[in-house]
Amino acid sequence: MADHENARTTSKDDLQETLQGFQDGLRGAVEDRRQTLVTVGAAIGVAVVVVAFLLGRRVGRRRTTFVEIRRV
Repeated sequence: MADHENARTTSKDDLQETLQGFQDGLRGAVEDRRQTLVTVGAAIGVAVVVVAFLLGRRVGRRRTTFVEIRRV
């Protein structure tokens, strides 16, 4: 059988302290990189808009009918 004399019970406070430390570390890492993440997100957004514009322009050129009008 297991020896329960050396077993330590985990209390709510222990668990809360551990999770709070983890959350603070994660929050600090995100705060440090926030400006970089915002810049990368904005660049990706601009790239998506430009690609959508160029693809739409190409499709529009392929589907457009040219009508030539000549003066007689």
